Amino acid sequence: MKQFIAITCCLLLTAFISCENCNTCATMCSCEGRTDISNKVVETIMARRSIRNYKQIPVSRDTMQQILLCGINAPNGQNKQSWEVRVVDNEVVMKAIMNALDEGGKGDLSSCFRGAPVMAFIARDLSYDFSAYDCGLLAQNMMLSATSMGVGSICLGSPVRFILDSPNRDKILSMLGFSEGYELSLCVGFGYANETPEAKPRNVDKVRFVD
Repeated sequence: MKQFIAITCCLLLTAFISCENCNTCATMCSCEGRTDISNKVVETIMARRSIRNYKQIPVSRDTMQQILLCGINAPNGQNKQSWEVRVVDNEVVMKAIMNALDEGGKGDLSSCFRGAPVMAFIARDLSYDFSAYDCGLLAQNMMLSATSMGVGSICLGSPVRFILDSPNRDKILSMLGFSEGYELSLCVGFGYANETPEAKPRNVDKVRFVD
């Protein structure tokens, strides 16, 4: 599952469509070795980084609502919108989820959330075989719109595995309250970055035109 999620998230970088509902602009772009880029969407894509160290400053619900609006406007198969999202920005609820994981007897797993003050749990509709891709597109729109607002983010697969494998699985999932027929598939953390990671190299040889 983890490998599938990771591959899906990586592939979706090329599938992003402009989030025109966001009336914001990119606030940072530290990419080197590129030609002139004046397109705000391209700037945002190139500026996005996976953040693993966050300031413990809340992200307002107004900001998160805009990020979520951009998410649900992602392209999706047959407009099924085959996702459900549960946003946890309440410290008490997040602590209860982490405690339930720890009670599973596998040690301290709280670091798997990377300290993000806001966590979006995304579930896919099991009745639709392309729902995993829809969830990935949703997550990517959310992360890119967050970047345009100066909010850091990270797409996580390990919490999904830990939760679904936990003896307290049902307890944790009941806290999130997904509808029947939906399965937790992705976690996306949001918050204000306490680091400025450099871009990692990309292998452009993996992409080519077919003549």
